[in-house]
Amino acid sequence: MAAPAPDPLILLVSGEQLDVMVEQFHRYDREYDVRSAASAAEATALLEQARAAGQPVALVATESRLPDTEVLHALHVWRTLVPTARRLVLIPVERLAEESAALRPYLRKGKFDTYHVLPQARRDEEFHHAVTDLLNDWGATVAINEVDTVRVITPDARPMALAVRDLLDRTGMPYCVYTPDSPQGQEALAKVDGEPSYPLVHLTAAVWEDRPVLSPRSTRELAAAFYGRPSDIDCGEVVDLAVVGGGPAGLAAAVYGASEGLSTVVVESEVVGGQAGTSSMIRNYLGFPRGISGQRLGQRARVQAIRFGARFFTGWPVVELRPAQDGAPHVLVTEGGDVRARAVVVASGVAYRRLGVAPLEDLVGAGVNYGAAMTAAREMEDRDVFVVGGGNSAGQAAVHLARFARSVTILVRREDLSSTMSQYLIDEITWNPRITVRPCTEIVDGGPDETGQLGWLQLCDVRTRAQERVPAGGLFLLIGAAPHCDWLGESVLRDDHGFVLTGRDVPRERWIDGRPPESLATSVPGVFAAGDIRAGSMKRVAAASGEGASAVSLVHAHLERLRAATTA
Repeated sequence: MAAPAPDPLILLVSGEQLDVMVEQFHRYDREYDVRSAASAAEATALLEQARAAGQPVALVATESRLPDTEVLHALHVWRTLVPTARRLVLIPVERLAEESAALRPYLRKGKFDTYHVLPQARRDEEFHHAVTDLLNDWGATVAINEVDTVRVITPDARPMALAVRDLLDRTGMPYCVYTPDSPQGQEALAKVDGEPSYPLVHLTAAVWEDRPVLSPRSTRELAAAFYGRPSDIDCGEVVDLAVVGGGPAGLAAAVYGASEGLSTVVVESEVVGGQAGTSSMIRNYLGFPRGISGQRLGQRARVQAIRFGARFFTGWPVVELRPAQDGAPHVLVTEGGDVRARAVVVASGVAYRRLGVAPLEDLVGAGVNYGAAMTAAREMEDRDVFVVGGGNSAGQAAVHLARFARSVTILVRREDLSSTMSQYLIDEITWNPRITVRPCTEIVDGGPDETGQLGWLQLCDVRTRAQERVPAGGLFLLIGAAPHCDWLGESVLRDDHGFVLTGRDVPRERWIDGRPPESLATSVPGVFAAGDIRAGSMKRVAAASGEGASAVSLVHAHLERLRAATTA
């Protein structure tokens, strides 16, 4: 029988305050291996031992002053040893004003994850909230699940298996991966009729007893199995608000719509969170000073909307909008059923543009990934990885990948990142020794290694057209925004790039009574657009959330007009 895996390590480091720290971390002893060190050198030795033994390190909590070295130097050494561990600096209250000001620039540059005042008494729950946030973040992006509500059975890391795992990561569904010849794999195979098609997804929870083993052909199919179909809606029901898309804009519209008493349905093609849901850490979203992962933000917003009565139907893309006519409601058509609504908020977001290099398109899922792909990031250990893109999503992906990869190179066609990326991310990238930025560069070719995985890239300087072939173990593409909303038909007008026109951008001939639509209203009365899909949007999570919330007030006004017309 195999020995149980060691508990993750929490390391406490302090010269003068170690007794206080040990007392505060006593509540974590049952599930973590909590150890202490009285100096930076002793802490480094313990981390080296943990790495050699294969013990995961979840958190290093250090006092802001150490007896044998400066804390910033120690943090640099520890990040080199255990790059996936979260790093917390604790400052005694009498030194807080002085040392927090001195440490703040380095926090911005990503030298550590956060600082906090050293607790002065027991049950300092604000302190433990910070610790739990860090452990939650580590557990969601690094740790291997110990609960297998879902088991993924696959003989290898084939593209569909990685896609399934990425969806499970983004939904927060606890899962483990097994080979077909493992006891868990054999248990799943015993429930399959005929020749199995991998990956198999074994749903072990009792709630899924009627469909214990699936062989999904797409992640949408799996999402629909988890969350249900739009056809579950009573055919005779017309909802007040239908939201298309479960990214930040759609989730905000759902929360505000449902909380204000509107019957609200959200139809999402794959998984809530949208592009933001793939981000490992969003640090500039209001109200989360320690940052929050896109997956956690999306799931929290979904739970919040459900609490107010919103219903979600996931895994069914909308294929057609039939605008309201002669007093009838709008109809959203999906392959799983129709949704009829008095008002519609289109918040379906955008997809990353394709690179257009045929040999690399053939390697998608085999080292080439569109989006941040948190699951694939864990597969990049000790590899040289490339990220294409200059926006915040690319920067966040690079910082996360640097926890695993040997090196991360950001490729951009511009001279630098200053015009496309937030300064806090530029600072963090600049100070991360594993990340480099290669400007004025594009990819023109690439190919596999002997195993069929991505092995090399051909890079081209856009100024001189000089080319260079480089080895590559992973490629993450986060390039621009491509709207996919042909399902809206010709009645909802779009610009030359396919983004939905709203407000004064709608052509004058489509104005009603000589007045332009409201700021988020489209060319069809009762249909609104919010977030990245809207022409002229800011392409930021906070801006999308604000637009989704603002659209609800316009929905109320539209519903009032409908009621007035009915009673006239």
